[in-house]
Amino acid sequence: RWLRQHECVEKLNMHAILGASAGQEQLLTELLVTYTKIPVLIGELISVEIWKHKIFPVLCRLEDFKPRSTFPIYVVLHHEASIINLLETMFFYKEICESAEDSILDLIDYCHRKLTLLVARSTNGQAMTLKELRPEDAVLVPPQELQKQAETMEFEISLKALSVLRFITDQVESLPLSALTRMLNTHNLPCLLVELVEHCPWSCQEAGKLKKFENGTWHLVSHEDQVKMTKLDGQVWLALLNLLLSPECQRKYHFDGFNKSQLLKLRVFLTDILIDQLPNLVELQRFLSHLAVTEPAPPKKDLVLEQVPIIWDRILKKNAGKWEAIAKHQVKCVFSPTEEELKLQAHRWAQTYSLDMMEALAPNKPRCGACGTEAAKRCSRCRNEWYCTR
Repeated sequence: RWLRQHECVEKLNMHAILGASAGQEQLLTELLVTYTKIPVLIGELISVEIWKHKIFPVLCRLEDFKPRSTFPIYVVLHHEASIINLLETMFFYKEICESAEDSILDLIDYCHRKLTLLVARSTNGQAMTLKELRPEDAVLVPPQELQKQAETMEFEISLKALSVLRFITDQVESLPLSALTRMLNTHNLPCLLVELVEHCPWSCQEAGKLKKFENGTWHLVSHEDQVKMTKLDGQVWLALLNLLLSPECQRKYHFDGFNKSQLLKLRVFLTDILIDQLPNLVELQRFLSHLAVTEPAPPKKDLVLEQVPIIWDRILKKNAGKWEAIAKHQVKCVFSPTEEELKLQAHRWAQTYSLDMMEALAPNKPRCGACGTEAAKRCSRCRNEWYCTR
């Protein structure tokens, strides 16, 4: 049953990407909102995150756990990446963000945990190199090796969480008050974003050359492109603009001595070259210049009944003290499939990622390479070109 759910998430993810690239994502947006599936996806995302923290390490420590294949474990690890990728694609739309309702607090907490991990790793000087984790690599490696690969996968998931958080900050005017309080005061996201600007975890020096992570891979940056803003840089700056320049955020945020000193660090990064690439940063530059010479009034301490996230705490309380028992049960019933079951799972996975399935999800039908009309036949040699007649 869980595997069927994972397949559905994968298909939704592919449909969202294809729809967004073709500008035809309205149908999926309406379906997710109508059937209130965004809270379900957020709950599933946090469940997998807890599984990775509580169950997965226990599986790797079990000496008697020597599965025929670690592929089923890889599927669970990949599930988190699939969901956060789907949310990144869909949270661009205001109605999706609003349909999250109270679970938006859990998603904000999730993003905060991921960004804190990014900052901690970059501050400690850990290399952020990422080796692509492919399904075929997961078939023959032991669980301990899969654990190392999962740690590298965590980096890309954290970058997706940054994009989701930025889309949430785009909607500060329509967010619940508790969500704004949680971002500004509970987690102090403006200062966390300053740390990301300062340490830039998606760039590193290797053999005297600058490398940046973009579109899922690390690549060398030429000398003339070193000052060019990446998409990830832009996400951080846009989130800062949303959180610092919104009147409601300015009213609620506490500009004390520490927060003020942290925010003023941004001035050294606001160069003319950067502002030319994102002109809206002129407003942030003016705000910081004003902040440097004034003492903003402290926020009003109103009596507020604040909502708190419940998904994370509910799962932890329900399963407290049961993690090892759950891990042993999953070893017996889930992660030790027979050879026949493995073949069936591999067949279903191959069907999910087949070219025919992706084409069925695509919003536009294939066109003939010669005349441009709708085509029904594909070249058997290259498998890329379509034609309408022989």
